[in-house]
Amino acid sequence: MEKIATIFTQFPEKFGIPRQSGIVEELEGKIVFETPYRNIDAVRGLEGFSHIWLIWEFSANEEKPFAPTVRPPRLGGNTRMGVYATRSPFRPNRLGLSCVRLERIDYESKDAPVLHVSGADLMDGTPLYDIKPYVEADMHPNARFGFTENKPFTLLEVCIEPDLAKKAGGRLPALRKILANKPVPAYQSDPDRVYGMSFDGLEIKFRITAEQCEVLDIIQTAPDIHE
Repeated sequence: MEKIATIFTQFPEKFGIPRQSGIVEELEGKIVFETPYRNIDAVRGLEGFSHIWLIWEFSANEEKPFAPTVRPPRLGGNTRMGVYATRSPFRPNRLGLSCVRLERIDYESKDAPVLHVSGADLMDGTPLYDIKPYVEADMHPNARFGFTENKPFTLLEVCIEPDLAKKAGGRLPALRKILANKPVPAYQSDPDRVYGMSFDGLEIKFRITAEQCEVLDIIQTAPDIHE
């Protein structure tokens, strides 16, 4: 397989990325095609679809020997399930699958066509191997959801002082949702531990208890491109 494109997102590292696409709709992403595939004809008709599938590589994963079972966060990180019954990033071929909203297609930039998407759960610089439209046949109203059924992620209450909230600016709505979804391993429960997360030019320091995420500091590490 050849890489056809790269997606650029607001997450420079793996830590903090939502566990599934679409959980945080406010997240922005930009897909730039590799030169051999940078052809406007290749996306002809794609503008008529609201969502697209991305097939990509867990490129930041370290090589690990095959493990037939993993510990899904949905079960608290303590129960093992077969790897093929999960969305674990540790897979034989390290392929990921995400459904994202296609916001628009830029036909004018020097890298055109560029796809602008939202709701992506991918790290900045992730290689893409294919893009497919989300079609009506993908919807299955009577589907069963295995061990994930009736086990939604418990959202945390996010506590952030007004002065810190101002530092986040327009990124605050997305940041709140990211933190509410407990962006740490499910098995970690030390209420005194301070975590650090990089997000869209910000370094976020926070603590997590059973029901709450307390933001301790927000440090701007790069210019705010949204201003």
